[in-house]
Amino acid sequence: MTYRRAVIPALVGGVLLTALLRWAGASVHALELPGADGVLGGQTAVGLQQWLAPWAYDPPASLQYGDRYRELYGTALQIRFGAAFAFFVLGALLLVRRLPPVRGRITAALLALWAWGLVAGTLAVTVSAPWLIAAWGHGSYRFLPQLASVGASGRQILVVTALVAAAGTVLAARVADKGTEPSAPEAVPARAARLAATVGTAVIALSLVVLSYQRVAAAIQTAAVGGGLLSEPGDLLRQWLLLGAWSGPSGAALGDWLVVRLADVLLLAVVWWALRRLPALLTRATVPAMAVATVCATVLGLLASQLLRIATDRTGMNYGLLQAFAGLGGGVPAALTFGLAAGAAAAVTLRLAAARRVGETAEAPVSA
Repeated sequence: MTYRRAVIPALVGGVLLTALLRWAGASVHALELPGADGVLGGQTAVGLQQWLAPWAYDPPASLQYGDRYRELYGTALQIRFGAAFAFFVLGALLLVRRLPPVRGRITAALLALWAWGLVAGTLAVTVSAPWLIAAWGHGSYRFLPQLASVGASGRQILVVTALVAAAGTVLAARVADKGTEPSAPEAVPARAARLAATVGTAVIALSLVVLSYQRVAAAIQTAAVGGGLLSEPGDLLRQWLLLGAWSGPSGAALGDWLVVRLADVLLLAVVWWALRRLPALLTRATVPAMAVATVCATVLGLLASQLLRIATDRTGMNYGLLQAFAGLGGGVPAALTFGLAAGAAAAVTLRLAAARRVGETAEAPVSA
């Protein structure tokens, strides 16, 4: 699919995502009505308010610092919605171009766009965070911890809205590309694809296994890189570098520990399988396409591992459905950091392995 054809589906998805997030934020007022507690239950209503509040355009009643701070809050939300639209369109444009939703690729395109919607929303929250922190009147106090806290908000509702936006993008792409012949993917040797998938998965494992180990994570948490606004960067570094958290089985039954670790294995398996399939799914395995697609694969692996943890947690449902799903959608910043690196490494490995195979074929002696 050409970029000219891909731009319309990308815009449709961006508008859908932004509109759904705007509508979700406007629903906060409905949850504050007296009847909401009776219909949903007090705990559920409060939980939904916490999920939707980061996308509420109107400033909360607790913001009592004057009109200038309310204007800052409005500016922050304008930047947030505008950034969500822009980030989604940019990523969707590349994905629809290189992973068009044609026969044999529809499911892959839908999942990739869904994951990218979460990335776009997370980036939008992070980009708009400084204005939101300033609106609360204490922007110079522990800025980096506040930035990490704001950046971690609003992710649960993104799981739903991004899925709807992805479906709309795929539908629009199918209409825009109707009547055209699908582009044939590049021929990639199976051995080169497996090697590239292994290299990319190793980069993801660097975060999930090495950096996420308890002692290493503690060192990152207590790291000191500067003073003033750059003091206490530990929370932000963990958010952008760690895909999980784990320690040895000390104090817990080995079986329970292994069940919890299955989620990490599932994440790596999803990433490896996706990277193994990407060269055959992409119309051209360029470095940008592989990098963005690997980010999407890592986010999907995170969602799969989080759902597995929810399903195997014996006590999660005791506190309600919302509490059980509270962690869904987390880890996206680290998935973006290491997904880009893993995708670039996989793309370079793929090119080098394919070029080496071509060179060996060219040098092979021809029998008389």
